[in-house]
Amino acid sequence: MNFSLSDFDFNLPPELIAQHPAAERSGSRLLDGRIGVVDRIFNTLPNLLEAGDLLVFNDTQVIKARLFGEKTSGGKVELLVERVLTSAESGNHEVVAHMKVSKKPLVGGVLNMVGGFSATLLGRWPDEQGALFRFRFSDEPHALMAAHGHVPLPPYIEHADSSEDESRYQTVFAKHPGAVAAPTAALHFDKPLLQRLKDRGVESASVTLHVGAGTFQPVKTENLSDHKMHREWFQVPAKTAEAIAACRARGGRVVAVGTTTVRTLESWALNPEKTSGDTQIFITPGFEFKVVDSLITNFHLPKSTLMMLVSAFAGYEPIRALYRHAIAEKYRFFSYGDAMFLNRQTPTPVAPHA
Repeated sequence: MNFSLSDFDFNLPPELIAQHPAAERSGSRLLDGRIGVVDRIFNTLPNLLEAGDLLVFNDTQVIKARLFGEKTSGGKVELLVERVLTSAESGNHEVVAHMKVSKKPLVGGVLNMVGGFSATLLGRWPDEQGALFRFRFSDEPHALMAAHGHVPLPPYIEHADSSEDESRYQTVFAKHPGAVAAPTAALHFDKPLLQRLKDRGVESASVTLHVGAGTFQPVKTENLSDHKMHREWFQVPAKTAEAIAACRARGGRVVAVGTTTVRTLESWALNPEKTSGDTQIFITPGFEFKVVDSLITNFHLPKSTLMMLVSAFAGYEPIRALYRHAIAEKYRFFSYGDAMFLNRQTPTPVAPHA
């Protein structure tokens, strides 16, 4: 069976889109869809795992990437920094960003940003036809964002960012700055839950994938093969590769926490020599998973690449049934919403999309 974009659409009552996090991270709901459909609370997760299983987390850190300013003409502008370029990729203080403005400035134009710094437009990225823009800031980008930026909340969260978002739209183990969206499945883990998992004998490891704003973009082409996937930077440390090999050797399960972890591990599996760099992996039904056995994930946007990923992982019809149940039982959806626990379907009953 070949799938089209419309196959991944569904109707979601707007009131189910979570606008704020649950009172307690691990107090959110967990829809266990591994065998049948079971409603649970997230803090029961240690009971669902065995000693020797391996949880793999994405340890990226969300940066305060939303910045405001104006052109010299006075026109308002908003930047959303997608990545800070390294010295090997650019000169000093350069970033790649989305730009929201009524009329785009010319290359060389200088924006006066709130906080007293400037941003000079250098051109488009990654090439002249690119959808993103390259800027040079007047000072170190991470420091400027920390001082003057705003938490880049998803477009479906309707309130301005607050101190609550600064703490809760971030995992408790965030380590490497660079994401403009949180690895949301990991938001459910608090320190007491992590300790209980460790006490049970569940191992853990980390990868890094700097989640980009493209994760929220719906696919617009009915033919999935026409979709151009956004690119994101990832890294798989040597000790994580060793932990996965050890897990396999002892018969444990590799449990990915979030679709970003899945994308990282499966990108690496396609080319094990490439342990860091950009990925544009697009996982649709028929994809052959090589690393991940089970997945903890939130509920995703209609027509999104992540709906396609979870359908590829757990099966198209099982996912449709789980989403119908979640809507009927008023689960909370998207970034601040509830979670699911899924097993990989074996074997995959559909051919890869042509």
